[in-house]
Amino acid sequence: MTLHRRWTVCLLSLALSLAGTLFSQPKSITILHTNDLHASFVPHEAFWVRQTPRPMVGGFQELFFTVDSLRKSKSPTLLLDAGDVMTGNPITERQYKGAYGGALFEMMNQIGYDVWCPGNHDFDVSQDNLAALTSIAKFPTVCANLVPEKGLEALHAEPYVVLERGGLRIGVIGIISQQLYGLVNQNNLVGIRVLSPAEELQKYIDELRSKTDLLIALTHEGFEEDSVLAWEVRDLNVIVGGHSHTRLKKPREVNGVIIVQAGSNCENLGELSLTVEGHRVVSFNGHLDQLWVRPDRPATPLGRFIDSTQAAIEKDYSEVIGTLGDEWVRGSGPNSMGEFIADAQREAAGADVGFMNDHGIRKDQAAGAITKMDLFEILPFRNLLTTFEVSGKELVDVVRYTLEKKPAIQVTGLSAEWKRGADGSIAIVKVEVAGRPLDEGKTYTCAASDYFVGEAKHYIGLEVIRPFYLRTTVFDAVEQAIRKAKLIRNSVPYRLTEVQ
Repeated sequence: MTLHRRWTVCLLSLALSLAGTLFSQPKSITILHTNDLHASFVPHEAFWVRQTPRPMVGGFQELFFTVDSLRKSKSPTLLLDAGDVMTGNPITERQYKGAYGGALFEMMNQIGYDVWCPGNHDFDVSQDNLAALTSIAKFPTVCANLVPEKGLEALHAEPYVVLERGGLRIGVIGIISQQLYGLVNQNNLVGIRVLSPAEELQKYIDELRSKTDLLIALTHEGFEEDSVLAWEVRDLNVIVGGHSHTRLKKPREVNGVIIVQAGSNCENLGELSLTVEGHRVVSFNGHLDQLWVRPDRPATPLGRFIDSTQAAIEKDYSEVIGTLGDEWVRGSGPNSMGEFIADAQREAAGADVGFMNDHGIRKDQAAGAITKMDLFEILPFRNLLTTFEVSGKELVDVVRYTLEKKPAIQVTGLSAEWKRGADGSIAIVKVEVAGRPLDEGKTYTCAASDYFVGEAKHYIGLEVIRPFYLRTTVFDAVEQAIRKAKLIRNSVPYRLTEVQ
């Protein structure tokens, strides 16, 4: 070998060695993350602070400034959202670019999100509305275990996305809760299958492992489920989670997987700093940045958009629609709040019996004036008023199911007396509908939300075969009942009475 050739070989070997050293050097990335924003685009009082006045926290304007500051000081960064952007504020009832709640995604565009995974509440309006939301988003939608009949392209979604930041190839795989059918109005999930989170996640981990330096599961299933998922898969680095509203002040490490979650309602921004080398996270540190509102923030295009949107909502929802003579308090068992809502549905539908699920009532209400905004916070879901028919015999079965299983529901128009035998069995003594003795051969009409009807097997022990969907919402029915009553006093006759 000539001297020239030897030098060429030596220089090439040195270059390759240096390139390998540079390639394997540790690299850093900061993952910024939110979850369960629930349309909290404006600040709200920090209810947990015991002082007067309470400080304000959250909102997309404060989120924007915090993200912008961290991007400048901790580059490179990645901003992720783990779902449930929708439901919680009337902005989700307003159309923007053809989508209810579309303004939220326009705001997220301006904040500069990089990736998101849908949550169950992002289906609350409809599948088509979710597709319209994702078309507004200028950032990718990922969900690996959600399979619509038309394919993920119908929701403008992919199983995963690979991004490059600071010399790192980062794979982000979306996962949604396998319990989706118990969380969402079933009419909004027609044609959708939810596959095993662990199996689908592992499939895409195996596909991406050799092509990436860091693998993140962006999930909407809850902290406990994320912890189980960490044990069920291999070669995953990070889980950025949502759904359970868990406020993890520090990251948790489970089976070598780093798990983070940032609470809810845009009160915190999660910050996870990682050092990556050879497909492994060699060090990490994380915390939550509380989004305390600073009134000295400069004006921005995003701020002006937020202010104009909020002004329009306040104009529509600040109207006083009635007065509560007594406080409305949610709870298990008969209560005035739940009964009024159930009875409003019964009356609006012209039905014999009204039902309301307790967990659909999301806020207590102090005595005094009640505004349209108050009612929206009590009933934030876009549920259609629905009727269905049952026989008198089936209503007796509903009474028995209610006594035995104690489902979290309110019932109006139906009352019964019962007694317990020496062996603990339940005997139905008398059942009345609208104050008249029940006729087992008669057909009765029931009213409830379309969500309740989809979960009727759980709530009343019957599966509804032929529901009829009215052209009004539960919110509208209750609003009209409050306006009609003007002054509401608490009165809860006990519907199911034990006798000796």
